[in-house]
Amino acid sequence: MTPAIFGLSGLTLNPDERAFFRECDPAGYILFGRNIDTPAQVRALTDELRSIHGRDKLLVSIDQEGGRVARMRPPQFSAFPAGAAFDALYELAPSSAIAAAQMNAHAMGIELAEAGITVDYYPSLDVRQHGAHDVIGDRSFGFEPLRVAAIGRAVLDGLAAAGVAGCIKHMPGHGRTSVDTHKTLPTVTATAEELEIDLAPFKALSHAPVGMTGHLVFPEWDPEWPATQSPTIIHEVIRGQIGFDGLLLTDDLDMEALSGSVPERAERAIAAGCDLALNCWAKMNDMVGIVERLPAMSAQTAARLDRALENTGVVPEGDKAQLLAQRDELLALAETAA
Repeated sequence: MTPAIFGLSGLTLNPDERAFFRECDPAGYILFGRNIDTPAQVRALTDELRSIHGRDKLLVSIDQEGGRVARMRPPQFSAFPAGAAFDALYELAPSSAIAAAQMNAHAMGIELAEAGITVDYYPSLDVRQHGAHDVIGDRSFGFEPLRVAAIGRAVLDGLAAAGVAGCIKHMPGHGRTSVDTHKTLPTVTATAEELEIDLAPFKALSHAPVGMTGHLVFPEWDPEWPATQSPTIIHEVIRGQIGFDGLLLTDDLDMEALSGSVPERAERAIAAGCDLALNCWAKMNDMVGIVERLPAMSAQTAARLDRALENTGVVPEGDKAQLLAQRDELLALAETAA
């Protein structure tokens, strides 16, 4: 198996993709808006991916947070709020915010599971910082690490209730960035003491099944390599200080924060200690290059992948409409108070 997650070019697989995926056997796939039309179409696409590999428990992933980061959108799919909505409610009623976040993620998970999606790149545990770039912004659950962890835990629990694995991101913390990593590489000059704030939510939820790195340089730990490609940060900070032993993915390797070709970026990330390379944009030349450069999946990564998918692919339980109605009733408390 190739230790990579690949994107798809359209609403259905083309013959070249089908043949390539069958041959290289990637760890999984990621869906974007270009792959999504109707619930039935998405389910047919994910079923075809499973049929290629003969694996019922296949990593089929998506970035579905709510707010501006949502690949499945109305009118075909439900609307979900950004993280800031739960932060605002927490200010008024912490227990209600946690309940609303859990209900929201449970409903979201039901929708994903019905579409055949097994992993959601949610929640973001990045602690928001005043004056930082808004690439995180309202995606965050707030400025306080304990609040971020509490809401993040509710999200993981809600997704799990629907048979979907959540993913904590972006380790070791993306809240201090001064630039958008889609366009350039940020350097975070915070001290080790300051960075403890960023690490705290990840430490609290280090049991999560899946985690994702961030493309940021932290001179306090490694002045040369961004976290995604830094052996020091991956082994000493993410695996060590945070204590995360789940399936570790890179953030999208196409982002302009990283240098070198996409296959070179993937090779460096896997060599540094990431389990899987995430390549989103379905460019065949890049995918072929990644397969050529990467080693076969290690036994350790295979075990982590199995653990991450262990409770996925089940028939989701719960009433989505009721969950969304209860969520909206709770979120309205913050709107009324405002």
